[in-house]
Amino acid sequence: MNDMTGVSFLPLGGTGEIGMNLNLYRQGEAWLAVDCGIGFSGNDTPEAEIILPDPVFIAERRDRLTGLVVTHAHEDHLGAIAHLWPQLGCPVYVTPFAAAVLRRKLGEAGLLQQVPIHVIAPGSAFTVGPFDLRFVSVTHSVPESQSLVLRTPQGIIVHTGDWKIDPDPQVGPPTDLETFAELGREGVLAMVCDSTNVRTEGPSASEADVRREMTRLIASLEGRIAVTCFASNVARVETLAMAAKAAGRRVAVVGRSLRNLEVAARECGYLSDVPHFLSEQDANSIPDSQILLIVTGSQGEPRSALSRIAADTHPNIALGEGDTVIYSSRMIPGNEQAMIQVQDSLTRRGVHVITDKDHLVHVSGHATGGDVRKLYDLVRPRFLIPVHGEWRHLTANAAIAQELNIEPVLLEDGDILDIRADGVEIGDTAPTGRLVLDGGRILPMNGGVLSARRRMLFNGMVLGSFAVDDEGYLIGDPKVSAPGLLDAEDPETQRVTEEFGNALDEIPDELRENDATFREAAKTALRRALGRKLQKRPLVDVHLLRV
Repeated sequence: MNDMTGVSFLPLGGTGEIGMNLNLYRQGEAWLAVDCGIGFSGNDTPEAEIILPDPVFIAERRDRLTGLVVTHAHEDHLGAIAHLWPQLGCPVYVTPFAAAVLRRKLGEAGLLQQVPIHVIAPGSAFTVGPFDLRFVSVTHSVPESQSLVLRTPQGIIVHTGDWKIDPDPQVGPPTDLETFAELGREGVLAMVCDSTNVRTEGPSASEADVRREMTRLIASLEGRIAVTCFASNVARVETLAMAAKAAGRRVAVVGRSLRNLEVAARECGYLSDVPHFLSEQDANSIPDSQILLIVTGSQGEPRSALSRIAADTHPNIALGEGDTVIYSSRMIPGNEQAMIQVQDSLTRRGVHVITDKDHLVHVSGHATGGDVRKLYDLVRPRFLIPVHGEWRHLTANAAIAQELNIEPVLLEDGDILDIRADGVEIGDTAPTGRLVLDGGRILPMNGGVLSARRRMLFNGMVLGSFAVDDEGYLIGDPKVSAPGLLDAEDPETQRVTEEFGNALDEIPDELRENDATFREAAKTALRRALGRKLQKRPLVDVHLLRV
C-alpha cells in the first residue's frame, strides 16, 4: 500500500532483543528512521563485541529516507550512527545533549563535517519531509529523553522511546503527563512503547530515593570508595557528586566514556552545581578517606577500567582491603558471567562489593508495569505495539494493554505493519540481520569471517604447511600447528604430522599439477590425519609452497 495517505511501521532492530534499536516509519513514499543503536555481545556471541542492526532495507531506499530522529543519547539508540550513516546519508535530528554526544562520536569516525545535524529543543514541534513531528519530554536515565509524536493522514502515532514516571528525577523535567493526556483527549491511533521493565510491578522508584540512600551510605564508609554506573546517566553522576560532597570527598572519574560524558554534560549546562572532577592521575594525591572514584565497566567489559582494577592491571588506580565498590547500575542480560567474575576478583582483593540487592543504589530508567498502566490510561491508544525488549517483555506489555481493552499488535524485527484508521495488518516483511563491528570493519554476523571465528572458538584450528618441488612431490617433512587445540610438544601433534605426510604422498599425480586442487586434496588429507580421536571438527587450512 503506497498511496500518499498510507502509513507503515517497521522495526529493523530492538523488537525481540534489548539494544540495536532501529525503527522506520513510512508515510506515502517517504521514510523516517527513529534511533540507530548498537547491541552488546552476550554469552551467545563471544566472537563479537559490538553488534549493529543491518540497515540494508532502508539503505536500498536511501533516496526516500528523509531523516533520522534520535530519541535520546544512549548507545543502544544512537551508538550505530557513526558506523551506519554512510549507508543512510540523511540529516539527523537530535536534542542539544544528544548532539554533544553524537558529535564526539562522529568526530572520532571522521564524519563530523559530512553529517547534517539539526538540533531540536526538547518538547518542540518540527517537520522532516512530509512528517509532522513533536518531541514530548520524558524521564529516563539520560538527559533530554524524548517521546516522538507523529501526526499522520491515518491518525496520531506516539513512539515513546525509553521512559519512566519519576516525579523527582533530579536532572531534567519529569515526564510530561499533561501533554500525553491532551493527546489522549484528541485521540491516538497507535502507540509504540518501550517494554524493558514492564514485568516489574508497581510504580517506578525515584532517583531522589537513590540520592538519599547514596548520601547516607557514602557517609558511612571508610577507605576508598569506587562507584560504577552507566556513563550516560547524568542524574546518577550528579547524585554521586552530591553524596561525595556531603561526605567531604572529592570526585575523580576513571574511564574514557565518563570523561567524555562530563564534557558533553557541562557543555549543555548540566552538572553546574558540582565542582569539576579530578583525573584518575590526580586521585592518587588525595587521602583514601577523601576520594570517591566514578568508574566505567559496570557490565564486566573486559577492557574497562573496573575490570582492569579488579585484575590489578590498571595503570593509575588500585583498590584493596578496606575499600568499597558500589554497583549503581543494573545487570544487562547476557553479562552475568562477566560481572560475577569482576566482583569475585574484587572480593578476593579484600574489597567490599555492594549492589542493588544490598541497598537502594540503583533505579531503572525504564517504565514499570505500573507506569505503563498509568500512561495507557491517559493516552488510551487504539493499538499498542510493544518494542524494545525480548519476547517475554513484549508479551508482558501486550498483556497489560489487553487488560485495558487496548488492542496489542506483536511484531518482530522485519515485520512491516500497515497502520490505517480502520485497522492494522502486517502487509509484508523486510530483510533484517546483524552486523558486527570488528575493529574498524563492519562484517555480517553470518558471513565467512565470523563463521570461521565461531568454529575456531569452539573447535580450534589446524594449519598444515608443506613444500613441494616442480612436480608436486614433498620436500622434507610437513609442519602442523594447532593453536587452541594441540601443544607443539604433544605426542598427538607428532602423530598427526606423520600421518599428514603419509597422506600427502598418496595424493594422485593429476591433483598435484594445479595449486588449488592440490590444496583441497591436502586439506582432506589433514582432516583424515586428525582422525576422530579429538572428537572436534576444527577449522582446517594448508599452506602450500612450491620450490
